[in-house]
Amino acid sequence: MDLETPPPDLYGRPRADRFFARLTAFGDWYSPALGSPGLRRSPRRAEARPVPPLYLVVVSHRVVAEDVVELRLADPSGGMLPAWQPGARIVLTLPSGRERHYSLCGDPADRHAYRVAVRRIADGGGGSVEIHDELHVGVRLRVRRPRNGFAFCGEEKVLFLAGGIGITPLLPMARAAQHAGIDWHLVHTGRTAAALPFTTELAALDPARVTVRTDDEHGLPDAAELLAHAPRGAAAYVCGPAPMLLAVQRALPASPAVSLHFERFGAAPILDGRPFRIRVGDETLTVPADRSALDVAREVRPELPYSCQQGFCGTCVLKVAAGTPEHRDRRLTAEQRAAGLLLPCVSRAAEGETLVLEV
Repeated sequence: MDLETPPPDLYGRPRADRFFARLTAFGDWYSPALGSPGLRRSPRRAEARPVPPLYLVVVSHRVVAEDVVELRLADPSGGMLPAWQPGARIVLTLPSGRERHYSLCGDPADRHAYRVAVRRIADGGGGSVEIHDELHVGVRLRVRRPRNGFAFCGEEKVLFLAGGIGITPLLPMARAAQHAGIDWHLVHTGRTAAALPFTTELAALDPARVTVRTDDEHGLPDAAELLAHAPRGAAAYVCGPAPMLLAVQRALPASPAVSLHFERFGAAPILDGRPFRIRVGDETLTVPADRSALDVAREVRPELPYSCQQGFCGTCVLKVAAGTPEHRDRRLTAEQRAAGLLLPCVSRAAEGETLVLEV
């Protein structure tokens, strides 16, 4: 039988079986239809509702190190707060409207308050200065519920490496490791001992497992030296400045540690950028290979909002009126990108391209 002649039906008749012909036709229609917008969700399932934010009050504002304040936030009615795990962050909407992400550094067992610590950065985006100077006891804030992108996996052997204020997500992890009987060690680095928060709290967990290493006493830290504190076969958890993270990544293969978890508290360095241009209002600006479009745009529009600077929070979203962007974020959907949305904190364009941004 050649390929042009249909096989006999179930009863041996020399024609296509009608039942299977209809079934095939139905499948040819039904499978593509499943991907259509009207059928992506079961009609019996209710639409997902947005998770409502929390409205919390500052119940404590105290200095815990040089240029570092600790805030405790609680429900004004005294109610319990949503649970969280070590490594989780919350997003604060400040009175100015700025949004800022901060790691929770308290005890997850304390369901009546969230604790964050913030270092003052005088020449930053203004969020830390506002927190230090204006978030006094009694101020109420809109707070996005905890989310965790830096979860503690509880490996049998763990090394924690904290650079300055990077101790905030690692402190709850160290507490969890101590309670679980895990073999752990923590190294806290910083400029001076006075600039390091929570040293007393860390030592109270187990002073033999905590190493404080300051630049003024020991010089700038070397990544290989820091990783040498790891138990053999350990997982390393690192939070600190971008140069520290990069150095640890490069030194990891020759160290006793076998895996790496990390979180930045600033923008990642741009390693493969190419210069391009952006048009903001009447200004055409060059974005160098090592800077973000957000940084350059804020030179002429300093009021542009931003938060994470890593392409996942969506605060800095802008619309591209002309030009072809290179999307590098982890937030926008294909539909949003097709509609012209862009996260200028991480996304770029081809060399020589001009992106016209609506601001």
